[in-house]
Amino acid sequence: MPRRASAGSAPGPGYTPANSNTRIQGPRPFTLPVPAPAAASATAPPPNLGLNSERLRALMVQRLREQGIADTRVLAAMQAVARHDFVDQGLASRAYEDAALPIGFGQTISQPWVVAYMLSVMCLGREPARVLEVGAGCGYQAAVLAQFVPEVFAIERVRGLYEQARLNLAHTRARGRVRLSFGDGMQGLERHAPFDGIVVAAAGVKIPETLLSQLAVGARLIAPEGSARQRLILIERTGLAAWRRQELEDVRFVPLRPGTQT
Repeated sequence: MPRRASAGSAPGPGYTPANSNTRIQGPRPFTLPVPAPAAASATAPPPNLGLNSERLRALMVQRLREQGIADTRVLAAMQAVARHDFVDQGLASRAYEDAALPIGFGQTISQPWVVAYMLSVMCLGREPARVLEVGAGCGYQAAVLAQFVPEVFAIERVRGLYEQARLNLAHTRARGRVRLSFGDGMQGLERHAPFDGIVVAAAGVKIPETLLSQLAVGARLIAPEGSARQRLILIERTGLAAWRRQELEDVRFVPLRPGTQT
């Protein structure tokens, strides 16, 4: 799997990114199924994953079950996708920890629990055929989505990450189901709307109305919202001009920015 050369030396084992796509405290009550308190992380994998990667993914999936993730589609997808193929080789030994990891350009690959939780909530009781991901990063979440969603549209605003995701996805079975674009994620992809689901991997002060307008009626969008304090927000479109909003978990995500970065 090709690796980027620009990320620099790998951080030490205690490193936590300043901008971590991660949960920052226990679950908040809401009307959908609530995850149990986080279980202790599994022992860190050895530096040379080799044939251990499948076993380590199984341990990651088991931990997600213990943390309350119950959607079998999401769990099977995360078992199928090799997370270590989407991070720098120097961080491959940490790929199956329940932690966000840096991917360069001031961005992170989201914590596995966050990926599983957001996708589970977005897809609860639904069989989405067309999903938009805003903030493709290194391509991992798009690859997970593509295991059970026929059409995944992913958009990334940072040129270096877009190229990284393109190379990563080209070496997976998801490549035929993911349509990756370089552009301003806050504008969505109007030409491909409406979407059966939208997942946003960066936090804005307010969720862009442009994205809300690209939801199909009955579909859900999940995104972090806020600046100093952020929460995951679930929005369901209930009519042509009606949306229902719920506040979920307290989280910490990278900021949602307009425009593109080359």
